[in-house]
Amino acid sequence: MPASAPAGFSLTDPSTWPFEFIPVPEVATDPNEGTTVGLLPVLLFNDDHHQIDHIIAPDMTVNTIMGAGGNFRYLAYPSEDTQWYATAGAAQNIARHVDLFYSTGRTHSEMWSFEGRFFFERDPTDRFFGIGNQTQHGGQSNFTTEQLYGLATITLNLTQQLQLSLVEKPRYVRILKGAIENLPQTDKVYPNVKGINGGTDIKNRLMLSWDTRDSQDIPRKGGLLRGFFGITDRSFMSSVSYAQFGGEARGYVSFGRRFTLASHVFLQYTPAGNETPFWAMGRLGGEDSLLTDQETLRGYGTGRFVDNNLSVANLELRSRVYERDIFGTHGIVELAPFIEAGKVFHTMRDNPADELHPVGGIGVRGIAEPFVVGYVDVGVGGEGGTIFSGINYPF
Repeated sequence: MPASAPAGFSLTDPSTWPFEFIPVPEVATDPNEGTTVGLLPVLLFNDDHHQIDHIIAPDMTVNTIMGAGGNFRYLAYPSEDTQWYATAGAAQNIARHVDLFYSTGRTHSEMWSFEGRFFFERDPTDRFFGIGNQTQHGGQSNFTTEQLYGLATITLNLTQQLQLSLVEKPRYVRILKGAIENLPQTDKVYPNVKGINGGTDIKNRLMLSWDTRDSQDIPRKGGLLRGFFGITDRSFMSSVSYAQFGGEARGYVSFGRRFTLASHVFLQYTPAGNETPFWAMGRLGGEDSLLTDQETLRGYGTGRFVDNNLSVANLELRSRVYERDIFGTHGIVELAPFIEAGKVFHTMRDNPADELHPVGGIGVRGIAEPFVVGYVDVGVGGEGGTIFSGINYPF
């Protein structure tokens, strides 16, 4: 036995290991990324209070488009106030990514909070169907997004509920040949769309938030209201000029110990958007909800609908169906039937609540309180079904 091993350690006895090991099979069907199968061995490390304080989760996958690949993930939860992670991955066919994130002051108990992110990717599975809310599935094309950006959010906590934030996001984007041979390339089908060769932009954004959630990670009551205004301009070293404003609301209502009704509404306008590149417009589809960049619609692939303006509403009933202490940590299995609907639209005169694209589905979540949520969400929309998996709630 190595000298560094803890007392009583035995390689053949999992009860003596300084971590908990869970092999998780991976299966996902994404309209953009194809079908992925693999194995995700998860190593959970607990602190003295039997709460997870860090996770190591590498995986090995095979994807129908990108081939064999793998990812490394390290997620750290040193306290309720501070979290960070580092992930990186690659696949046989073009795909690469590096994602580094750090957040502190999350409880808003001090005067200042900070959030920073460094992100690089080459994603060869991106699709573009044209601009507008009624673009046809038959008009899809394929491209590779190569992008590099930094994100810094400096927040003044006026009170524990009221925050004023300055957000800076410099970004470099290039549009390259995609990996899907049986689809036409975007620059051939849509040669005149703005931003077809990529570009650079620096988003300068002010955001005012009112946050009464009982937890940022696993909220069960309270809500979040926030409004934002941002400008990207050639005068600030961008290759294009545009402005955006909008807001969102999230609400959480619990019924007893088992049920939480979670709701989300988002609205974004681009009033000065004549130069806006297609990769900076409102993007609707997929599982991620990223302020001003991407909004959740889990019956479609990422960025299925693209235009200047965007509206979406999401509602899900999170139901705790099984709980027990697993490996010294309180574990919860949650089912979450959901409905949602959204649209993109071109001018501010358009009605944001008509001609919506509806989606229904169900989510299965594994929760390790107080910070960790893993999900598998199955959605059905107007073009078929999807299966998404990952970490954290969609909203």
